[in-house]
Amino acid sequence: MSLIITDECINCDVCEPECPNEAITQGEEIYEIDPNKCTECVGHYDTPQCVEVCPVDCIPKDPGNQESEDQLWVKYAKLTGNPGRP
Repeated sequence: MSLIITDECINCDVCEPECPNEAITQGEEIYEIDPNKCTECVGHYDTPQCVEVCPVDCIPKDPGNQESEDQLWVKYAKLTGNPGRP
């Protein structure tokens, strides 16, 4: 499942540069995560980097966009051109 940024976001700008898939962009009021690009950092890191750096803990899993780890690996492969799960 991809992640989502809640309205508790304080626009601190630390999450956007940490995303290896460039899934995070500035929205009208808060940062937003493109679910088509978010792999929860699968293929890049062991944990989602945006969650690691967020000072207000406002980046939970998106319950409206559930994906298995296998699906995240497929998305990673499509986004990067690298093969899926090692």
